[in-house]
Amino acid sequence: MLLSGAEIVMECLLREGVEVMFGYPGGAILPTYDAMTKYPQIHHVLVRHEQGACHMADGYARATGRVGVAIATSGPGATNLVTGISTAMMDSSPIVCITGQVTRGAIGSDAFQETDVTGVTLPITKHNYLVMDIHELPYVIREAFYIARTGRPGPVLIDIPKDIQIEKIEFVYPEEPIRLPGYRPPETADEEDVETALNLINQAKRPIILAGHGIVMAGAVGELREMVERAQIPVTLTLLGKGAIPENHPLTVGMMGMHGEAASNLAIQEADLLIALGMRFDDRVTGNLKTYAPNARKIHVDIDASEINKNVKVDVGIVGDVKTVMRQLLPGVQQTQHAEWLNRIRDWQEDSDERDIINRESPEVLLSAQVINDLWKCTGGDAITVTDVGQHQMVEAQYYPHQRPSTLITSGGAGTMGFGLPAAIGAKFGMPHEEVWAIVGDGGFQMTLCELATAKQENINVNIAIINNNYLGMVRQWQEFFYEHRYHATPMFNPDFVKLAEAYGIPAMRVTSRDQVMEAVEFARGIDGPALIEFMVEKEEIVYPMVPAGADLHNMIRRPKPGEEQVS
Repeated sequence: MLLSGAEIVMECLLREGVEVMFGYPGGAILPTYDAMTKYPQIHHVLVRHEQGACHMADGYARATGRVGVAIATSGPGATNLVTGISTAMMDSSPIVCITGQVTRGAIGSDAFQETDVTGVTLPITKHNYLVMDIHELPYVIREAFYIARTGRPGPVLIDIPKDIQIEKIEFVYPEEPIRLPGYRPPETADEEDVETALNLINQAKRPIILAGHGIVMAGAVGELREMVERAQIPVTLTLLGKGAIPENHPLTVGMMGMHGEAASNLAIQEADLLIALGMRFDDRVTGNLKTYAPNARKIHVDIDASEINKNVKVDVGIVGDVKTVMRQLLPGVQQTQHAEWLNRIRDWQEDSDERDIINRESPEVLLSAQVINDLWKCTGGDAITVTDVGQHQMVEAQYYPHQRPSTLITSGGAGTMGFGLPAAIGAKFGMPHEEVWAIVGDGGFQMTLCELATAKQENINVNIAIINNNYLGMVRQWQEFFYEHRYHATPMFNPDFVKLAEAYGIPAMRVTSRDQVMEAVEFARGIDGPALIEFMVEKEEIVYPMVPAGADLHNMIRRPKPGEEQVS
């Protein structure tokens, strides 16, 4: 076939199985947009901002496990992708971003809308390409998808000059296997390391598993459950690991870390063995490294060798695909009982009354925890929830238990405000038969609310819950605890979100009391297309427990009991 570079892009995307892409046109990418008219098999979603395109591709990738695709023009179009690329990089999400570039002869001349996007994105991509020879283009696209989805997944960017998109060559799709000598993702683990780990697991009296996002991405939920049940090992989850094991499982202790369950943090600190699977010991998980799990031996399994001993020094570091490694471990894991240890953890769980807030009824106050818990009840806990970043994100993690993997999609490592709405749109495109809720704060929502137009234009059935406290809530919480209540630059003037939604032609409701919550949720669920609910919640609500940044993991600020004075 005699094809232009733009047609080669579309032909290769089609052969990679791409069904939807998210983007925004412009001069340097226009030849590729023109080529799209010949490929109706791939649905293009017109976003309102390139950041939204990247978050949509990310949400699609996280919901499906497939590679998401975002496309933009050169210069500001490409740089507007940067926040989304960084978000995907931090959370190991497989996306491919395609950008237009000025013609080869104009590169380096400060031409109109020229930016060195490969230079800009080098630190935040798994790999990137500037294509200078049209004959390399099909190989580059194949490699990009391969790199994005294998090993530790991540974002890959392809920058294509406009003249290459126009140039034509005889196209033959490269069928030969991809060979990248410098890129060989590990699979199986060293048997000696496996034996050492097994000895520690079988001898431990107070073991605990730390299950991370890698379990979900590797499809290792079955192996995790088998190990947990065979050896009766309690398991605690990272934020992105939620759903790796059903949260109603009797051996699930809950989320760990800064806003995790008190019992989880105490169990980590008292354990004699940590088994870290597909997680990276983020600072929000560990607290003070000097006092982290002081009595525990540590096993760390991760596909990325650079994560081993990076933050926490471990006794056994195993580099490999976590599903494959667990299959190597399982035959040697002995059936064990840890009754005394499990009873101690249950005592901590029973002693914790942080969660009783959902039962404190007050006609004057609506709490975000009550909203999220009622949403969980209405959906049967079976929806895909996509959050923005802040207090509502932590409240969702605490009060919406997830029983399946990939049903909580959120920005963990980068903490990107504005992620929620576009990522929810992407998730719905990936999983059209699933119920999808975007749970957002009034601050983050306003960073990407322009994507309401995208949701309406596509008539995508995404429900939007705005948790509106008229503050940048998490920042305000820090100001309350650590800055003597000086609420500077955190009070928010907000528009009327209901009228705003209606201006886009989106049905909307406002909720001010708890007795309205379930009715409003059912209203949104009954709309064929996007719907929005604004929940007016308590302005100065606190997310408990909280481990202050850099504090010991067990040194948590706990919710005061009724009648007690709040600790600040």
